[in-house]
Amino acid sequence: MSRTPRHRAAVVGTGHRAQTFTRGLAERPGHLVAALCDPSPTRMAFHNRLLAAAGESAATQWEPERFADMLVKEDIDEVVVTTVDAEHDRYIVPALKAGCRVVTEKPMTVDAGRCARILDTVRDTGNSLTVAFNYRFNPVHEKVRALLADGAIGEVLSVHFEWLLDVRHGADYFRRWHREKERSGGLMVHKSSHHFDLVNWWLADAPQEVFGYGRLGFYGRAAGERHGLRRDYDRAHGAAPAADDPFALDLAADDTLRALYLDAEADDGYVRDRNVFDGPVTIEDDMAVLVRYLRGATMTYHLTAYSPWEGYRVMFNGSAGRLELEVEESRWQPPRIRITSDRGALHGDTAAEHAGGARLTLRPLWQPPVDVPLVTAHEAHGGGDPRMLDALFGPVAAGEPSDTGAGTHPTATERDGALALAVGLAANRCFETGGPVRVRDLVPGVEQR
Repeated sequence: MSRTPRHRAAVVGTGHRAQTFTRGLAERPGHLVAALCDPSPTRMAFHNRLLAAAGESAATQWEPERFADMLVKEDIDEVVVTTVDAEHDRYIVPALKAGCRVVTEKPMTVDAGRCARILDTVRDTGNSLTVAFNYRFNPVHEKVRALLADGAIGEVLSVHFEWLLDVRHGADYFRRWHREKERSGGLMVHKSSHHFDLVNWWLADAPQEVFGYGRLGFYGRAAGERHGLRRDYDRAHGAAPAADDPFALDLAADDTLRALYLDAEADDGYVRDRNVFDGPVTIEDDMAVLVRYLRGATMTYHLTAYSPWEGYRVMFNGSAGRLELEVEESRWQPPRIRITSDRGALHGDTAAEHAGGARLTLRPLWQPPVDVPLVTAHEAHGGGDPRMLDALFGPVAAGEPSDTGAGTHPTATERDGALALAVGLAANRCFETGGPVRVRDLVPGVEQR
């Protein structure tokens, strides 16, 4: 009996987050990880060990400069892009032109020029690009969308959204490449694209105009000295002043982090454990944004990257009532934790110590409030990762989806990626100019596409 042909996939960028896709593809019978592409042979070897553990053969290893050759010689028809954000388009565009289906980690890219290039390529080739917004697949977020779509609070008139990153998770963006805005777009693009996509999706609407303020007030050298938090070291590994610093990351203490980063430093020179209170840091850690949508609703949004607890609150005010969601992902953080996750403490992968709960409250006009039952999880990004992988690549085994709720809504397209990106780009522009920014001035035509 002949076997069903398998899609030949390439994973481009073999860092921390890429593990989700390497494992996810290896578990699914219709897909084969045929190739890996990364500047670091050490990181690619780590991912080949993941494939071996899943009973799969080793993928070939390719340097980024030979990406186009790889597509042809390995007969690739599926590309997953998990590189540094500023390099996404470097792989998305040629893969689309080669006829591949492309899945990219969020954000789709980091600036308006790259965004336009991607959108133009999708239009010209007619090929498929999907942005991996896993938060859409969190059952709690799906419940919010269902209630709003069913008119539980009537017409949504305004949204208030507060997202808090605790001092363990938030600090991590300031010790790695994300601290450089030209590589990550800053937290407004890298992190908040999740949140902006959620609101766009929840409201089934597109952002029209953005205004905001942002600053670096907690991390970085000047703030660290001002608050008495700075220790005198450049990177944590081997630095005595970092030994008892609660903001320091011990790469050598975790097998995965050591294998992916410390052991790979000789390949590309990337240092993963920089001092969060040293420079240069070109991104913000405290951001306030106001967004107006095409149908008239407004959103006030605040991201704090140095909170004692982690989670978020989002409130919708409507013509027939109010919907309130509060999620505590961690109630507090102790100063030191020995990482035990076999995936290197990928944020959202495992439940945080001191994890809290989730509460969704519907408050209709002239009626008592209603506590809405929820299905919650703290691991796998609230249960979103396996459901997203099912929607992207099919179930782990035929007829056995990871969760029966998977596939109940479409995955995010290049337009969704551009609309989420546009809010972050507009906010960044506001931080520089102090004036409001229209989305169409940054990404022409995306509102109507």
